[in-house]
Amino acid sequence: MIVQACINGARDAAFHPALPLTPEAMAADCLACILAGAREIHLHTRGADGRESLAAEVMDETMRLVRAAVPGTLVGVSTGDWIEKSDARTLAAIAAWRELPDYASVNLSEPAAPAVMQALSARGVGIEAGLASVADAERLVDLTLERPPLRILIEIDEQDFGEATAVADGIHAVLDKAGLRRPIQLHGMDETVWHFAGMAARRWSTRVGLEDGRLLPDGTLAKDNAALVRAAVEIYRQVAAQ
Repeated sequence: MIVQACINGARDAAFHPALPLTPEAMAADCLACILAGAREIHLHTRGADGRESLAAEVMDETMRLVRAAVPGTLVGVSTGDWIEKSDARTLAAIAAWRELPDYASVNLSEPAAPAVMQALSARGVGIEAGLASVADAERLVDLTLERPPLRILIEIDEQDFGEATAVADGIHAVLDKAGLRRPIQLHGMDETVWHFAGMAARRWSTRVGLEDGRLLPDGTLAKDNAALVRAAVEIYRQVAAQ
């Protein structure tokens, strides 16, 4: 079980003053997160204009700087269809990458998810299968994949604790029934970040960072991604000690 740092996501600069949006800032932030106890990194690559991009030159520069900052650390990226706004551009970008991430998340809610997964597998990039609903889980178990996902990413958008927990339980039930047993990473968004971090600490991995939320467990604003990571690591330590 690990804590992964999700350092920026689709957030804009107004979300938090410490949000890393340049390759240099991402590399420095990744190092701070690893020193704070994160075991892996998830980031959204950004072009010179600060916008998300999967273009080869953007991916290559970011991966080069991040790997220099945190050698030996597994680094993953997003392939969300809102980034390139074109399935053809997304697939072309993946084919052109030279500095490959270790894995990439693929949202099963997106129409092109199977093609994106196939393209990543062809490049030797691991896949985090992103499931935000029971329908996503059902789609995943019905796919015929050349190789299983590196892990299952159960990512819950619902903000009501009861509704959010029900969705997470429903997703896990579909996976369990199908016998799809892969490492699971469970995380929430905004109001549910710490709810799910606590749940995950008992049997799964989780992720925290400014992609998912900016508040610490006590409701105060986190200084940066490293502060969020330290809080999550402490939750895992407390659970392990019980």
